[in-house]
Amino acid sequence: MEIAPAVEQPAEASVADVPPASGRRPTTAHLKLVPATRTLRDLIRARCVEAAAALDKSHPLTKDELTLLVRRLLHDLGQPEGYLGWTMVALASEFWRDQVAAVPPARRLFLLPHCLQQETGCPAEYSQYGLDCGSCRACAIADYRAAAEALGYRVLVAEGSPLVMKIIVSGCVDAIAGVACLNVLEKAFDKILLAGIPCMAVPLLSSDCHHTAVDGDWVYDMIRVRQERPAQHTRTYLHLMRGASQLFEPAELQRLAPPTRAAQPLTQTARPGLDTLDPVAGTEALAYDFLRKGGKHSRPFITLAVYDALTGGHGTLPGGADHVAHLSDAVKCVALSIEMFHKASLIHDDIEDDDWYRYGDATLHRKYGTPTAINVGDYMIGLGYRLVSREVERLGAAVVADLLHQLAEAHTRLCEGQGAELLWRGARQKRLSPLDALRIYALKTAPAF
Repeated sequence: MEIAPAVEQPAEASVADVPPASGRRPTTAHLKLVPATRTLRDLIRARCVEAAAALDKSHPLTKDELTLLVRRLLHDLGQPEGYLGWTMVALASEFWRDQVAAVPPARRLFLLPHCLQQETGCPAEYSQYGLDCGSCRACAIADYRAAAEALGYRVLVAEGSPLVMKIIVSGCVDAIAGVACLNVLEKAFDKILLAGIPCMAVPLLSSDCHHTAVDGDWVYDMIRVRQERPAQHTRTYLHLMRGASQLFEPAELQRLAPPTRAAQPLTQTARPGLDTLDPVAGTEALAYDFLRKGGKHSRPFITLAVYDALTGGHGTLPGGADHVAHLSDAVKCVALSIEMFHKASLIHDDIEDDDWYRYGDATLHRKYGTPTAINVGDYMIGLGYRLVSREVERLGAAVVADLLHQLAEAHTRLCEGQGAELLWRGARQKRLSPLDALRIYALKTAPAF
């Protein structure tokens, strides 16, 4: 979670006024101290248990709500503000304890940091999924891993939120238990909390990546939390996030936006072989391949989430998965169209910036040449508009006309913002005021959202 110092607090609480360095994000290092003794950690954790029991758990805590609660808790205990980050993790974990407990261990992901490994002589090697430590039992990682795997957990020894979110959205797991330093938790936990994903964590006792330690009995307690039905279900965006991701799976994409030139159905492994394709079908093949390659799918997720919020919010409830699966195809096509425009802008942006890689692969213009890449981007723009324009029967002419107008407005503003950035980059004196930068963001990035 991101630890935000600028939140309302009790008047009596003392706040360290640490002014940010000019032009830099305010530092939060002074808010990430670990209580020095086990007795003090036990005391603060016990108070977090009491505080969590009194909370309304129907909605996830926001970062600001969590910060305010923890400031008050530390003030009441007479403890310094420096323990803010550590205590936020402790309170968030207690908030989600019942939800994690309700998820079978086989549907939980257990995250461990590689810095707990034995520094010298560690035989483990890294794979795309983190440290592959096997069963050498030379450090605490193997002990925790063995305990978790015995219960059925999926275990990952790695750090970084993108991979974790990918695993969550894939539908493999429904809850997270983790061990990490406060620096890592600050970067990763906030996304998980805001999404409403049940999660617990035990912070490491230091953040220097050397000679790290952790309260081991707390780790085992977290791993072994019993499967029970939670007293109160917390709303979650998980079903909507998965629904947005599933739009781009081959079978669903084939159903919602069937290719008109492809001789074979879309598959997960299909890749365009340009030498064997009919030239007319080549553009479509490249476009669909790029569409399926990756990304966070934030824009289609927001589209589905807004629609869900305006129609009762059923997608965030316990039966949300089934509800999201049965959303109107018209709504799904609108969500798809927005991602089409975004992907097209990425292709064009990669050309304008002469980027080498996108989604771990060479950019389109590097692989197939700039003219072909421009054409594929243009094709995806047309495909995006077609996905909406064909929905007249299901949505009505007035709604479709309004949607097309809004999309066209967003599209032209995005081009204005990108154009402003290109003109600024091409100017002799590359001076950009904060206000000018915000104007570019407002045009280039905001309209799609």
